[in-house]
Amino acid sequence: MNITHTAPSSVPDAHPAMHAAGTTETTALTSLLEDLASFWDTVAPYFPIAIAGTIVWGLWIYRFVLSRRARPIWNDHRTTTSVIVPSFHEDPDILMRCLDSWRSQDPDEIIIVLDVEDLIAYDRITALGDSRLRPILFDHVGKRSALGAGIRQARFEVLVLTDSDTFWQPGLLRRVQMPFVDPLVGGVGTQQNVYQRNSSIWRKVADWLVNLRYYDYVPAMGRAGAVPILSGRTAAYRREAVLTVLDHLENEFFLGKRCVAGDDGRLTWLVLASGYRTVHQSTARATSMFPATFRAFVKQRVRWSRNSYRTYLTAAAKGWLWQVPFVTKVTVLQILLTPVTMGLTLFYLIFARLEPTPVGIAAAAAWLLVGRGIRGYSNLRRNPKDLLILPVLTLTVIFIALPVKLLAFVTMNRQGWLTRREGQIGGDGQDAATVTERAAPAVVTVDERKVAPEGVPLDDREPEPKGVPA
Repeated sequence: MNITHTAPSSVPDAHPAMHAAGTTETTALTSLLEDLASFWDTVAPYFPIAIAGTIVWGLWIYRFVLSRRARPIWNDHRTTTSVIVPSFHEDPDILMRCLDSWRSQDPDEIIIVLDVEDLIAYDRITALGDSRLRPILFDHVGKRSALGAGIRQARFEVLVLTDSDTFWQPGLLRRVQMPFVDPLVGGVGTQQNVYQRNSSIWRKVADWLVNLRYYDYVPAMGRAGAVPILSGRTAAYRREAVLTVLDHLENEFFLGKRCVAGDDGRLTWLVLASGYRTVHQSTARATSMFPATFRAFVKQRVRWSRNSYRTYLTAAAKGWLWQVPFVTKVTVLQILLTPVTMGLTLFYLIFARLEPTPVGIAAAAAWLLVGRGIRGYSNLRRNPKDLLILPVLTLTVIFIALPVKLLAFVTMNRQGWLTRREGQIGGDGQDAATVTERAAPAVVTVDERKVAPEGVPLDDREPEPKGVPA
């Protein structure tokens, strides 16, 4: 049987329309890939700055949200208090006005450690005839030595350390005691502002920076129980927590040199390292003298930056930093690295991406101003007219982050006051002559129903107290 194999007929060619569709799809895909490659070539140079910006803004949002969720502590806890004031060549007028605000809140005692040459202030304090006042003439060897002298004479449970040019708003002393109901709380920080902020553009800038600190950063860390520095302008400590570390406060050495400044950071970390918590009480409010001139403003920032470097590097070296909550850890690391991160960002922006044209320069300036304006929300909400000084604030932040902090880093072991000198009354740009009013401090009664209706603390929408020293 013969089987005949028949060759299959050839398959007819595809319709011409199908060829055209395939060609069109290939062309479209190629065009899309080329567009994507072109887009990547355009954005790739900005990728490093985008990553850095994402990290920085992410951390800011993280702290901002946590700070908004923080609430002041409100209860009926009361204890005994010793107010300790180190005073070195303070303007007597400023000191006496601030003293009135401390006395009016009825602490158990006020120990004012004056320098041996401050005889005018000593006589004026003694003349008041107040049995609660204990002025001491002491040969100052830095602020720490004066604090140590006062702390050793203190007799009561809570030590309230305050600067000689800091005025307490009504209710501060009572409210700063409330967190101590928790036996684990060793230190309590206060809400602070600049006295007569509108009397100088540099006081206004300083107040803006202070507001950012106390509305956007400190509450988040206080909520976690680890504020890294309780500002020495006014902070309260459990006496037993301080006495056990007092020797370490007075006798700290950094790179072989005795530390005489940076007392507030050192004491805060000693308390944290002892197992206590440090918190923030936003309802306890104070105002302090700040420099009225640019020169004094820079001196103050250099001194603060030196103190911060020594304090934070010591905390990192001793392992204390790695034991605190994440929000505090990352904030301290960001502060330490600010000159590096901002310097690299500006270098990259200016030398790699900035187009030297009017449009390019305007775009870069707008980017800086808008970013700083957004971060300044907490201050601008309270002081909307400060929008007019946004360019000054932006340039000041860059100036502090780069030349000031770099100078502070390479000279961090230079000790002492930059704004107070022998033979000088008051700090540079901070004496009574730099303020705009000479009247007695205003005494304001704060309606407790507005502070805490039905015992529930208000959030940061609480009206600001109006009483400030004149």
